[in-house]
Amino acid sequence: MSRAPFQIRAVEADDAASLGVLWHADNRVGQHEALRHDIPSTIRKVLASMHDRIVVAVVDERIVGAAYLRLGPLMPLTSDQAVFIHLLKVDEEFRRRGVARGLMEAAVSWAEEHGTTHVVSVTGGNSRDTNRFLARLGLSPAATIRVAPTAALRAKLPVEVPARIGGAAPGQRNNLGQVLAARRATRRSQSV
Repeated sequence: MSRAPFQIRAVEADDAASLGVLWHADNRVGQHEALRHDIPSTIRKVLASMHDRIVVAVVDERIVGAAYLRLGPLMPLTSDQAVFIHLLKVDEEFRRRGVARGLMEAAVSWAEEHGTTHVVSVTGGNSRDTNRFLARLGLSPAATIRVAPTAALRAKLPVEVPARIGGAAPGQRNNLGQVLAARRATRRSQSV
């Protein structure tokens, strides 16, 4: 299999449609159709930001790979900076041709430009090929990120809602919290 000649460049405003197709091709990125419509505004924000960057791999004017890069603190309570790689994706037709490696090279170069100490890749837990590729490059698991809808998590937590930070005074609860707690209690008693 020959390596296709590709170029890595920064995203441009008119790349939104191509990125939408690439990032949503296998439905792993965002289960919501609304996210596809957010790509143009995301690109505008990235183009105006010093801390965010999207790099794309292009073959014959076609976007075949992309990665969203973000500069930020490596972790809370430290001054160390890192470049976080989100949404690393290569079109299936162009995999195993050096495209992902080229995108990673762009991320490392950007990290070096900013003098950051680490590069962090954020991938889906079920992205087996991506995780294997990153492991071959020397990235190792450092954390587990778990996600849940707020409503689903609230349903699993106690009915008594603590006062919001900076919210009601001790001993007082806001009306919304009381209403929600009463509704949950009613639902639970009806389902039993």
